[in-house]
Amino acid sequence: MKPVLISQRVDVWADRNERRDALDRRLVDMLAACGLLAVPVPNCAVRVGALWRTVAPAGVVLSGGNDLALQGGETPERDATERALLDLAVASAVPVLGICHGLQVIVDYFGGTLVRVDGHVAVRHPVAGKLGEFEVNSYHNWGVRQLPAALHALARAPDGSIEALRHAELPMLAVMWHPEREAVLAPHDRHLIEHHFA
Repeated sequence: MKPVLISQRVDVWADRNERRDALDRRLVDMLAACGLLAVPVPNCAVRVGALWRTVAPAGVVLSGGNDLALQGGETPERDATERALLDLAVASAVPVLGICHGLQVIVDYFGGTLVRVDGHVAVRHPVAGKLGEFEVNSYHNWGVRQLPAALHALARAPDGSIEALRHAELPMLAVMWHPEREAVLAPHDRHLIEHHFA
């Protein structure tokens, strides 16, 4: 399997004075089904370089969860870690896959703007565009209406918000839905992920 560095959400346990890095096991299993070995990245930006050199990743996955500090999120350590991962991925032209929060990170990284969206939490809705037409799950309060020049929309929700994107030149792909949260990995998601990291 190809090793991929994967970012983690931050769960805050105030009663224990702990900030825990966490990763949904379903995401690890989904990546394994696509031939990828998930290597979790601790949310400590200064250690990203050493981890990168040690693992020599075949790609990066920016996972879901948490809001960016720019949108009122309380996990600046995650923001810094994912920015460090993107810096290295861009410099090395290593494939990047963003999932939900990961798409938002990519948009912010390239100078785009996130906006509040309604009706996108714990629902299913169709998407349509260059990837075809299919139904996806949805778990986000922040979305994207317009993209910076470097990013191109691949799919949109009925309300016009962008649900999938690709970088114009770099091997960078992102979706707003969570492929790992489906009971069975959808064929369109498997194809998208396997093709992206091929």
